[in-house]
Amino acid sequence: MHRPIDEPVRPHPSDAPGIWDVGEGPDPGQVDPAVLGALLDRHGWQRRGGAAGRYARWTLPGSSGGGTSLLVPESRAFPDSDDLLGEALTALARCAAPSAREVLVSLAVPSDEIRWWRDVPDGRSGAASWTAQERLRSAARQMLLAAALAARGRAGYYGARHRRQAQTSLEGVLVGTSPGGRTLTAFVPVEGGRGAVVRLHHALHAAREATDYQRATGGMEAFDSAVEAGVSRELTDALIALVHGSEGARIALDWSPAAGVPAGCAVHPEPVEFSPGDLPALREAGARYMLDEPSVPVRITGAVVRMRRSGPRGAGTVRMRVLAGAEVPHVRMVLDEEAYRIAGHAHLVGLPIRVHGQLESRGGFRRLTGANSVVPVQVDDAERDRLMKSLHENLDFFEEACGGE
Repeated sequence: MHRPIDEPVRPHPSDAPGIWDVGEGPDPGQVDPAVLGALLDRHGWQRRGGAAGRYARWTLPGSSGGGTSLLVPESRAFPDSDDLLGEALTALARCAAPSAREVLVSLAVPSDEIRWWRDVPDGRSGAASWTAQERLRSAARQMLLAAALAARGRAGYYGARHRRQAQTSLEGVLVGTSPGGRTLTAFVPVEGGRGAVVRLHHALHAAREATDYQRATGGMEAFDSAVEAGVSRELTDALIALVHGSEGARIALDWSPAAGVPAGCAVHPEPVEFSPGDLPALREAGARYMLDEPSVPVRITGAVVRMRRSGPRGAGTVRMRVLAGAEVPHVRMVLDEEAYRIAGHAHLVGLPIRVHGQLESRGGFRRLTGANSVVPVQVDDAERDRLMKSLHENLDFFEEACGGE
């Protein structure tokens, strides 16, 4: 089954397990024979002759394909090319082998492919345990998110910054699992997703080199320079999650043959491997990134969503939904009595506020320290109506929070 990485269940278009719905597969008229051949070769199909320069016959090794054989034209230069491509796609759709599905997915949506392997002990059934499979999926999700964050800008630690945008950019990713639960494949659409895959390619190799350097010399300098390649606390956490509890893990990338190789990347990237012996270096690097990432001076505009203080007077804590000025969804801050009063009154009349301060890294960039210069901000009628609706939904809370003013 192939589905977005964050969705637990999505009904497959087929009624029969292992069979693709032909009516929803790739359009034969849009399939490039060279791309189909490259994908068949990548996914383990074997070329067994055919008329040189005209056709190629492809079969699955062993009996896993149920004897499936595909006759694929070398190009569209021959009168029967479209017919042969249609027959090949139909045969793939009816083939129960996982590789047949993966070829169809890559044809339907040109995608770069990322594969994760975890070396875990065999269970009695020969398959990985439920816990091991969930760890693999969770680590893969973390790694894709780290790559999407790095594609938006370099940082040793992102915290809550850019997270919403990064998650949105991954909505089109499809995932396929292999029998046994030790391998996971992500199909990342080239359109909208290639930047993250390119960044992951560079970041993984930089993380491997930095880890080797730390293990050989004890120095962490290589991890500092690796930030520019996309290595971050989020990526080291993902690698730790992938490797922990296993005997080793490997990540491999393959570029979409339809889109070609991105500039500055290897045509056939070497898989990157990590072992349990790498965990201390990765943990030290993650802690270092979190401590070294500086706080950021910001001017944030946002809507007050929560207010609290211990009495009717004095300073209080305010939670604000960020509208502009920082790549985080919410921040918390402590305001003095006058600023707290301004924030409360602005919310009561449906206005956001603007505030200056330092976006503190140690709270995951969710806390604003040194908050000052709090002022209401004028907004258009539609936004004001929405803010007023939010107020009425929480009216009792705000009457209590702002009481005594």
